[in-house]
Amino acid sequence: MKLMRTGPEPGTIEAKDPLAAAPPGHSLTLDNSRWPWGQPPRHVDPEIVLDEAVNALEQPRQQTELLKLLMVGVSVEALVEGYLIQGFQEGRFSPDVGVLIKGPLAMTIAGIAEEEGIPYRFFENNNELESDEMDDRTFFSMMKDNNPQMFAVIKEKMNEDIRKGAIPREPEPENFMSMTREKESE
Repeated sequence: MKLMRTGPEPGTIEAKDPLAAAPPGHSLTLDNSRWPWGQPPRHVDPEIVLDEAVNALEQPRQQTELLKLLMVGVSVEALVEGYLIQGFQEGRFSPDVGVLIKGPLAMTIAGIAEEEGIPYRFFENNNELESDEMDDRTFFSMMKDNNPQMFAVIKEKMNEDIRKGAIPREPEPENFMSMTREKESE
C-alpha cells in the first residue's frame, strides 16, 4: 500500500515553518569570542592606532593604492570609514578608538592628496555642510508642534513688532560661513 502525501514537498519553500526562526535577541546569547571583534582589542590608545594607520599610508604600495582611489573619485570620508570598519572587524581597535582617530586620519589622507596635487572629495556628498539646514517654515512648524509655549511667545513678539510698524525682512548674514556661501552662489 502506497501512502499519499498531503503537505508540500519536503525541502521546498512552502514546507518551511515560519515559526522555526530564531527569536529576537538570540544572537545576544551566543558566544562571540570566536570572532576578532569579540576579543579585547589589540590597541586601546588612539595615538598608537593613528600612528599605525599613518605608517601604513606612508608605505609606497599603500600610498599608490590610496592615490588611485582618490583619483577615481572615492571620498576621503569613505576611505576613513572603510578603514575603521575593517580595523574593528579585525580586532585591532574598538569602535570608540575608531571615532577618536576619524578626524586626524581624514586630515592625513587629505594632506597626502594635497602634497601629490590630486583633486579629492572630502565628503561623500558634495553638499554635506549644507544638507542639515532647516528653513524657517519647518523650524516654526516643528516649534508649534513640540514647544507650543515658546511658539506662542515668539508669535506674540512678532505680532507686537508688526503692530509697531516693523516689517519682517530677510535676515542679514551673521557669520563668515553664511557670507562665504552667499558669495559662492553669486
